[in-house]
Amino acid sequence: MKVGFNFSNLLGTVYCSGNLVFTPDGNSLLSPVGNKVTCFDLVNNKSFTFGFEHRKNIARIALSPQGTLLLSVDEDGRAILTNFVRRTVLHHFNFKSVVHDIKFSSDGTHFAVACGRKTEVWRTPAHDEERDFAPFIKHREYTGHHDAVTHIEWSGDSRFFMTSSKDLTARVWSLNPEQHFVPTTLASHREAVIGAWFSKDQEKIYTVSKDGALLQWEFTKKPGQDYDDDDEMDAEVEERWYVVKRSYFNQNSAKVKCATFHKESNLLVVGFSTGVFGLYELPEFNTIHTLSISQNGIDFVTINKTGEWLAFGASKLGQLLVWEWQSESYVIKQQGHYDAMNALTYSPDGNRIVTAADDGRIKVWDATSGFCIVTFTEHTAGVTAVQFSVRNLLFTASLDGSVRAWDLIRYRNFKTFTAPSRLQFSSLAVDSSGEIVCAGSLDSFDIHIWNVQTGQLLETLSGHDGPISSLSFAPDGSSLVSGSWDRTVRIWSIFTRTQTSEPLQQQADVLCVIHRPDSKQLTVSTLDGQLTFWEIENAEQVGHVDGKKDVSGGRKVTDRVTAANNAATKHFNTIAYSADGTCVLAGGNSMYVCLYDVASGSLIKKFTISRNLSLDGTQEFLNSKSLTEGGVKELFDDQGEASDLEDRIDRSLPGAKRGDLSERKARPEIRVTGLSFSPTGRSFACATTEGLMIYSLDNTMLFDPFDLDIDVTPDNTRYVLKEDKDYLKALVMSFRLNEKYLIHEVYESTPVEDIPLVVGGLPTVYLGRLLRFITLFMEDGPHLEFGLVWIESLFESHGKWIKENKAEVEAEMRRVVRCLKRVQNEVARLGDENGYTLNYLLSQPRPAPEGGEKGLKFIEDTNGESESEDVDMEGADDEWKGVSDSE
Repeated sequence: MKVGFNFSNLLGTVYCSGNLVFTPDGNSLLSPVGNKVTCFDLVNNKSFTFGFEHRKNIARIALSPQGTLLLSVDEDGRAILTNFVRRTVLHHFNFKSVVHDIKFSSDGTHFAVACGRKTEVWRTPAHDEERDFAPFIKHREYTGHHDAVTHIEWSGDSRFFMTSSKDLTARVWSLNPEQHFVPTTLASHREAVIGAWFSKDQEKIYTVSKDGALLQWEFTKKPGQDYDDDDEMDAEVEERWYVVKRSYFNQNSAKVKCATFHKESNLLVVGFSTGVFGLYELPEFNTIHTLSISQNGIDFVTINKTGEWLAFGASKLGQLLVWEWQSESYVIKQQGHYDAMNALTYSPDGNRIVTAADDGRIKVWDATSGFCIVTFTEHTAGVTAVQFSVRNLLFTASLDGSVRAWDLIRYRNFKTFTAPSRLQFSSLAVDSSGEIVCAGSLDSFDIHIWNVQTGQLLETLSGHDGPISSLSFAPDGSSLVSGSWDRTVRIWSIFTRTQTSEPLQQQADVLCVIHRPDSKQLTVSTLDGQLTFWEIENAEQVGHVDGKKDVSGGRKVTDRVTAANNAATKHFNTIAYSADGTCVLAGGNSMYVCLYDVASGSLIKKFTISRNLSLDGTQEFLNSKSLTEGGVKELFDDQGEASDLEDRIDRSLPGAKRGDLSERKARPEIRVTGLSFSPTGRSFACATTEGLMIYSLDNTMLFDPFDLDIDVTPDNTRYVLKEDKDYLKALVMSFRLNEKYLIHEVYESTPVEDIPLVVGGLPTVYLGRLLRFITLFMEDGPHLEFGLVWIESLFESHGKWIKENKAEVEAEMRRVVRCLKRVQNEVARLGDENGYTLNYLLSQPRPAPEGGEKGLKFIEDTNGESESEDVDMEGADDEWKGVSDSE
């Protein structure tokens, strides 16, 4: 089994805090998710997450106007410069201050950073012809504000920029010394200035404050005074920036939290603390839209380059929305879980991932695009377990005392199972046929069994002396296994007449049990950090793993003992078998996920889920500087010291960690609550504090060549293809270079009659890649039959090898099957449409035209039915005219 899994995507969380940024083409949106950055492709409906991570949660991000450099800054002012196209980190830098805003200039040569009360302008790192790469050269530093700078805006010609501050002013600065220019202070607001913007012609300036005031500034003489020609001749009348118009949003007691301005279309978008946003047209201040999109305040708003799409972020509930204001429709409307995730599972085809959380919501995610497809909200308490049946039905167990069955075709809850007494179900198991569902609870020592079709409670299994912690049905449906806190694992034969159970004694409380895919082996996780492997047929232990030291790690700020001595992190809460059953994946209350080999019991690889210092439990050692006489600095409640009244109001419940919708004072702790391998074995998913993290073997952005040497170049490949006509050699060379455009060129240049010969001589190491590229080109390209010839030749030449090594190409074979089904459906639909059209055309009678043309003549047969035959008219032309409308 391949174990080179790498982080590929982050699902379950779409927005945490910070600002949103559109790409220069306006088709993609960048969103900070914890200490990572996620890019949502709004046109192709896909998303990906960058592989780098910050030390803490990201506060601000900025993208260069060329769309090549991404600059992200965390809460402590540590920045990472990334190549946006290749997704590679170029440089790390520390601004040594809290950064409130960061913006690239319009020409991309500089960027400005708001560091506390000062503004720093830096030169943009660039590659010149001499390859002199000198990152982060400071151009100039600007001071003058008396409070934190919150917003930066560049002029269209990049000569000037404007800063807004909490000191109730906005200031205009020049990048370089300009003749007759003096830095200007715009002071007329009564509360903190949220933003300031230039108009397109730079003749006007618009400023918005927190109290809902919009001021329009112009460089003119003092308004309200009349000047005669004699006065102007006697003394020059001073011109400066004056307020020429005042407007107010009038949203009752709501405060302005964010605003943005689009110069080309003169659109102003304002987000309020009540979850309402307003769209206004300037300078007339006409209200276009006012819409409520959230129950909580909108934290950030931005608009794309064309001015059509508005993006909103609300961190309280983790909402991300993109709205097209002209058609009044949502482009995307995504929301992650706003409470801890408890469980996850892959669908049988591997295309969807289902997550359940303490907020009572069940979300279905598309594994390819990363978007949430549907959200179920019928449960009234936290959902603790989810599982699919072979019939593609979803079953969930909840603390509200119900087990529900969901239809993922019609997206509805079609069955609800309950117990005779009030219980909180914490574990779930469904048999292979999908007809029996079992659930266990921490309140009762019994296992409840229902019939899925009738919804009737069939049996209650008794035998455990402690709460039921885990249930697992054998994939072949032969037995049910239950784990309990009474230190036993019981194997139940529920389909026999006696319904006997055989106990397997453990050394500690059982936390999780799971079957191997072939139903012959069982893995048990216990509270003492042990993983034991049992053979089900003989009920004997065949191996064990001591994972206390492997999973242990991370010290919380409230821990009195070191990470090495903390018993709370020394066990596995969740385990999962790989698709081939050779490895076991295990995770618990720490930042590590361990991959073990079942046969040898050795640790193959240890994955670090997160290094985010904003979460508790990600440090091995605590900093002694944070320890004071009053306790740990991180736990100090400084909310009452905030400068704004809204920030000083405390609406949270003291010490609440889960289950409530209010703001939690306790720091979130890093932990892994669910693990699941995809059916193909090419990826696995982890339900963590930061979200749903996907680790995959397929990472197309990596440059992964095969047997590359100095003679394998794109030019040589094209020469072999066009001059030598050696298509097999050209195909192998393109695979070695691993460039998609080159493989596509060789693929389409290969003649149809030579495809069987090329495929027959292709080494087997390239078969998986060729299958993957063929299905990709068939989905995106117009050559349908051409791709089918390639697939047919592959199966004819290498069918035996594919059958013997199906585990290596299982993911590619699933893509082939999915592609062929889509082709079949499209061809069938096209055939039906053409058949109906031809029947309609042939059923239309056409009278014999005058003038002797050759046409269709309808005659009656003996049965009274009409038939058509070709009749030669006098003077008929030799060519066939076809069926045409009668004149």
